[in-house]
Amino acid sequence: MLKTVEIPSIEEGSLVDNIINYVDALRNSPTQLITFIIDITIVILLAVKFFQLVKGTRALQLLKGIFFLIIATILSSIFSLRILNMILTSFMTYGVILLIIMFQPEIRRGLEQLGSNKVNRFFGIDEEIANKVKENIFKLTIATSELSQSKTGALIVIEKSIKLKDIIDSGIVINSEISPQLLVNIFEPKTPLHDGAVIISESKIMAAACMLPLANDKNIPKTLGTRHRSALGISKETDAIVVVVSEETGKISVAKNGTLIADVKEDALKQILIKNLVPKIEDNKKKKMKRK
Repeated sequence: MLKTVEIPSIEEGSLVDNIINYVDALRNSPTQLITFIIDITIVILLAVKFFQLVKGTRALQLLKGIFFLIIATILSSIFSLRILNMILTSFMTYGVILLIIMFQPEIRRGLEQLGSNKVNRFFGIDEEIANKVKENIFKLTIATSELSQSKTGALIVIEKSIKLKDIIDSGIVINSEISPQLLVNIFEPKTPLHDGAVIISESKIMAAACMLPLANDKNIPKTLGTRHRSALGISKETDAIVVVVSEETGKISVAKNGTLIADVKEDALKQILIKNLVPKIEDNKKKKMKRK
């Protein structure tokens, strides 16, 4: 006679029960309802910020996979798929460690931004400084256009919130005002500074001949050279904007957030740089009006 063996319960219905109990608690306590609204608002804001951080990167595809696993875990609990739920629950237990490993560049970039002056910029900046940034963008565009026409390879990294001191230290410090002539001369072939990248920081050409990390993702086309891989590498690890001029074709590309915008024309380059580098000054104008 066969003996029946009872399979241990894996907290059957616990997820649904917890949800029901939580809803009942919210109904009976207005204070908890306010806390719930604050709680869910913070979670949504964090989710939106995280999505913006990984948007356009390979991490977004991994995030979709993790979201699918979370949904599968919830459904397996609701429909009492015990073995599947046990496997998924065990996997999700170590999910935090996997997330840290997979999203390491994005997490580091986000944490660095928290400690940067980006928050201060959000509240406005003097119009004179914004105009200075625009002026430098025009100078940079002129130099890039000239380098493109002569098919002179160039790699220009524009620092934003995350500081590039380590990268600057790897090159030769210049600390000069931005000028089209200087940028063109730096990348002149067979000159001491033409190899490597130029770093623009605090509205100055801070250093040249700097070494950048190479992106080695498998999905990067093999046709891309060292300059483009370097541009992608630094844009993955920081929030810098990188302008690349191809030595073979003279075409201009822009790298940001780990993605490459290829074959950018002069006007488009100017607009991309203005959009990403010129701070918003409307808040600052309103503050000045209130003071008056």
